[in-house]
Amino acid sequence: MPQKHFHRRNLPHLYFDEGVYFITYRLADSLPSSKVAEIKAAIESLETNDDEKFKRLLKKYDDFLDSGLYGKNHLTNPEVAEICKYTLHHPDGNEFKLICYSIMPNHIHIVFELIEGNRGISKIMQSIKRISARKSNQILNRTGKFWQDESYDRLVRDDKELYFIIQYVLMNPVNAGFVDNWSDWKHTFCNPEYVVL
Repeated sequence: MPQKHFHRRNLPHLYFDEGVYFITYRLADSLPSSKVAEIKAAIESLETNDDEKFKRLLKKYDDFLDSGLYGKNHLTNPEVAEICKYTLHHPDGNEFKLICYSIMPNHIHIVFELIEGNRGISKIMQSIKRISARKSNQILNRTGKFWQDESYDRLVRDDKELYFIIQYVLMNPVNAGFVDNWSDWKHTFCNPEYVVL
């Protein structure tokens, strides 16, 4: 039986020691606190079963991120993007099976399936973020917080949901207007077993 772990900072996180996860993490300055508060208040005021409105609010959040209008877009630096790629591929085969990712100018979407004996999502993500932050700050000749503390995470419930999440991740650079074809984005990866486009 899967073990579950509850973690709370500002948001509650319920993790299992197995399963497929979709995670989005962003640069610390990628959204002003006023925009985050606006979206958070709108989500908290939702009726419990209003899935369509919830999807529209998430789309609004994504649009703010994809606009790149806020903060520094450090992930456009090719060396920084390469460091992020390394930190995403490094645990592949040890902690998780990497399914896909897309590195955007100020955030990263990743989908993976946990492997038996993994250290847990919190520790995996701490390592990914800590190593990429330290090395990126060195390249950028800066100090201070690089990543937002919390990430958006979701346990993928079935193959249909996985299909749509992979499609979303791969199409994010296309929908943001950076490329016409997802495979043209240099900072996108999809395990060949999972290519759905």
